[in-house]
Amino acid sequence: MEKIKFTLDTQESVEFYVLEQTRLSGNQYILVTDAEEGDGDALILKEISLKNADEKVYEIVEEDTELSAVAAVFETLLEDVRLM
Repeated sequence: MEKIKFTLDTQESVEFYVLEQTRLSGNQYILVTDAEEGDGDALILKEISLKNADEKVYEIVEEDTELSAVAAVFETLLEDVRLM
């Protein structure tokens, strides 16, 4: 499982494991967790990077309709995972 490091607005670094990625309605999403194995906290992140940017920028998906739609896609891709 790929592990990636994020730098927060506060300049603090956090690492997450990428479970899956998908594209929906032209947007790129990744499903990440804080635990390599077992139960961990999961987040769905949406890429908001500008084109031609050197680094990718992500934000946590919080809007209920968008979150439900993307979670359903990830649940289909990962049959053994329940997100909502």
